[in-house]
Amino acid sequence: MLDIFRVDIDSRVPKYQQIVNSVISGISNGYLSIDEKIPSINEVSEEFYLSRDTVEKAYNILKEQKIITSVKGKGFYIAKTFLLDKKNILFLVNKPSSYKMRIFNSFVNKMGADAHVDLSIYHCDTQLFINTLNKFKRSYDYFVIMPHFKSHDLHHLSSNDDIVEAVEEIPKEKLIILDNNFLKISGNIREVYQDFENDIFDALVSGRDRLKKYKKIILVYPMKAIYPYPKRILRGFKKFCQQYDFDHEILDEIYPGMELRPMDAYITIEENDLVSLVKQIREAGFIMGKSIGVISYNDTPLKELLGITVVSTDFKKMGEKAARMLVENTFEKTKNPFNILYRSSL
Repeated sequence: MLDIFRVDIDSRVPKYQQIVNSVISGISNGYLSIDEKIPSINEVSEEFYLSRDTVEKAYNILKEQKIITSVKGKGFYIAKTFLLDKKNILFLVNKPSSYKMRIFNSFVNKMGADAHVDLSIYHCDTQLFINTLNKFKRSYDYFVIMPHFKSHDLHHLSSNDDIVEAVEEIPKEKLIILDNNFLKISGNIREVYQDFENDIFDALVSGRDRLKKYKKIILVYPMKAIYPYPKRILRGFKKFCQQYDFDHEILDEIYPGMELRPMDAYITIEENDLVSLVKQIREAGFIMGKSIGVISYNDTPLKELLGITVVSTDFKKMGEKAARMLVENTFEKTKNPFNILYRSSL
């Protein structure tokens, strides 16, 4: 490991800077990887006949730049291996869906060439999220988090004490919360969020004139799922139906051989339920938008192509707004736009 260091006693470059440059060069050339232990201050000092103060100064510079980290009683370790002249950002996403990727891509595009953004998917798993955050909390300049988790019985979870404790370890100026603002982190932080209960309520209110022609509105909301959705969606739907006197029903899923009835309108949350519903509508000889209405939650290019009406936030704007706050160094808590987009299925 000492071979990575290059110290030229005849060079006019200060010896401490040569140590710093050696470590950075070792990272750039792929000789050093993240979490790899590097020689101690005493080892470098003895090998190159340098004062301990010189090597310690170099290591302090590397620590300040978050290139290395020290573990008490164990030594020094490489903390990051990416470009050192850019904003280094860890983007934590709860699931690998197309609309989550739209947020990520719009964020990356808005940040531009001055940022290096790593994507980490934690699959709504609390422990995986905490482990990832703890591992990299000293390695990145900023952390963008979409906090959606699942409980042991596969219900949606916004936070718990362990999650909050892990996130509280991140300095507030380095933190951005996206999509779900129920994490309940103290202090002034950047947030771009959906208001799940009122978003679907307001969207359905704006579309109630079209919905009036249907006899019943059916929400297909999975109570348990690998990637669960906030129950606030369910509450917003119930509030709309009760306030505006719509006959309604809530199903866990679109079952095989559904009893489809004319003039019912369905709101699906998961993609699989939408696919199954559309297939059964076609097989039964019904026409979407005439005999049966269909609304889907969260817009995608494929839904637009198929003419599926959606209630959806603007994923592109969410990513752009988060990036803009970082670029401009502003702190805001802002609700992201949410609308109903009418197409031929309603």
